[in-house]
Amino acid sequence: MTRSVSTNNETTPICFSINNPPFSYNHTIASAYFSAVFSGLGLSSNLFAFIVLVKAYQRTQSRSRSSFLTFLCGLVVTDFMGLLVTGSIVVSFHVTHFNWRELDPYCHLCNFMGMSMVFYGLCPLLLGAAMAVERFVGINRPFARSANMSKSRALSTVLMVWVVAGCISLLPVMGLGSYHMQKPGSWCFFNIGSKPLDLTFSLIFSLVGLLSLAISFILNTVSVVTLLRVCCSQDGRTRRRDYEVEMMVQLIWIMIIASICWCPLLVFISETVLSGSTLQIRYLLLWIRFATWNQILDPWVYILFRRSVLKRIYPRMDWSRGSIMTLYPSFTASMRRLTRSSLGGRVSDMDDKGAPRGEDTPTSLKPLPPNS
Repeated sequence: MTRSVSTNNETTPICFSINNPPFSYNHTIASAYFSAVFSGLGLSSNLFAFIVLVKAYQRTQSRSRSSFLTFLCGLVVTDFMGLLVTGSIVVSFHVTHFNWRELDPYCHLCNFMGMSMVFYGLCPLLLGAAMAVERFVGINRPFARSANMSKSRALSTVLMVWVVAGCISLLPVMGLGSYHMQKPGSWCFFNIGSKPLDLTFSLIFSLVGLLSLAISFILNTVSVVTLLRVCCSQDGRTRRRDYEVEMMVQLIWIMIIASICWCPLLVFISETVLSGSTLQIRYLLLWIRFATWNQILDPWVYILFRRSVLKRIYPRMDWSRGSIMTLYPSFTASMRRLTRSSLGGRVSDMDDKGAPRGEDTPTSLKPLPPNS
């Protein structure tokens, strides 16, 4: 859908009605070298992380770990494609300095880039929330999860997240809000304004992102407390929890990085439209670049926070058993008292030894026989 406005008997496409190119090029806020290095670093990092995840997926035999790796692969593919699509347009502009009005008179390219910015922005946040839900169910309701979550179910969840993000990105094209050229002329984004339609879409985008981060924070906090409670129990050293700890560490770092990178932009959008103040393009560019760092830093979470890497960094630690907590006995005792007081009784769907029940529970997670 192409919309336009008439000014002085001349029809101007809607995407150029606020910021009409060409702009005066400012090398202090736009650089071909910066954009190229930024995109190249992100693409190479995500490609390397994807290879690492595929190899790990082929080796794993645990259902819980394979489903979690499916989510991670979906996140890596999303980040890679987001940098590839948006980065190619931005770098092309900085190299050629093409005129958007001449190249894209009907706003097709501008709408496509605006949709890409929204889609590839919301997908990591929604996938982070989906992974938090998966880990929450896996740790707190292991029996229910073993019957419901599988590789195909995890893949279906990733596809559903892509569909939801795609539908949201289509709203401005259908009339709820609009995509506009943004200074310095290298990118398009939805209009952050106080008009009813623009305000509505701006709030949808920011609130969906903030709600995803809130869900991730709440569920990950509960999952970590539950996992610490199990690890710190009296029989914790007889059960192997290293894979659970590895997955939770990765998920916590994904949440921290997403919160640091995305919260400033999401809060800035909400504050701007609700206050009715003039959009500060300088801060918009700053927070957009903050958000882009999420796609670059995410893959390094999977690359660095793996058991094989941690073994090389700290080879003296016994990674084969739940000895991570036993290295610090005073901390273990404190955490045992804290988690017991915060959670009360034993977690439901776990047996009397604290080990999760379910068909995908490894043998090493089950309590030892009395005579062993």
